[in-house]
Amino acid sequence: MLATFCLRLACGMAGTLLILSPAQVNPRFYRVQFLAILGLTAAAAFLVRQAVGPAEWMVFCLTMLLAIIGSLVWTLEGAPAGRAVIPLTFAGTLLALALATTELHDFSEGNSPGRLWLLIDEFTSAALLGGTFTAMLMGHSYLVAPAMSISPLLRLLAFFSVTALLRILVASTGLWFWTREHSLANLQDETVLWLPVRWFVGFVGPLLLGWMAWQAAKIRSTQSATGILYVVVILCFLGELTGQLLLRSTGYIL
Repeated sequence: MLATFCLRLACGMAGTLLILSPAQVNPRFYRVQFLAILGLTAAAAFLVRQAVGPAEWMVFCLTMLLAIIGSLVWTLEGAPAGRAVIPLTFAGTLLALALATTELHDFSEGNSPGRLWLLIDEFTSAALLGGTFTAMLMGHSYLVAPAMSISPLLRLLAFFSVTALLRILVASTGLWFWTREHSLANLQDETVLWLPVRWFVGFVGPLLLGWMAWQAAKIRSTQSATGILYVVVILCFLGELTGQLLLRSTGYIL
């Protein structure tokens, strides 16, 4: 579970770079992103070292190599080929996440979701986690580059809002299927007790705080927005971890 969580975050962070314009962002931000992706991918590779085969290891190694190249490229003047390495790194993390998910999950269990639904769950979670964490790191960039355009932060906050709503749609679909066989009024079912935590901590709280961060960013109060995003990151992390626990116990994406 921890390995796929690391890969979700790495994949989401790599994907968010695709929606940013390097002309508006301090190069230091890209170096930090690639180093974080490298660390997360290496941690995931260490955690699954005995559970994956040579093909998966090759993907992990290639992704880490691309992250190293990306971090080095963005230290150079003008970042030659900097834009080209971004989609390649994203493709590597996306493939690593897909392979690890299908390799580590036991689809023979009776309450296991389908392979497609499981991948949809992983990819939407990656977008939410990566978008949130990247927005928080972007807020930090204004401390070292205060004259930087506010557009990248606003774009990341908009991306977070869209991915949060998409994540809610996926979870709502899973909840609808689950309630066909279970009652929300049955307090003896521990799942019913965890669902409010999942939804209010993982969805409602982040969306409300995300709106507050948007309002702060619009008036260029970047430090306030970054402080709010710290809380959003923590809530999203807790929400997604709770979602993974519910998936393991129920077999549904809740």
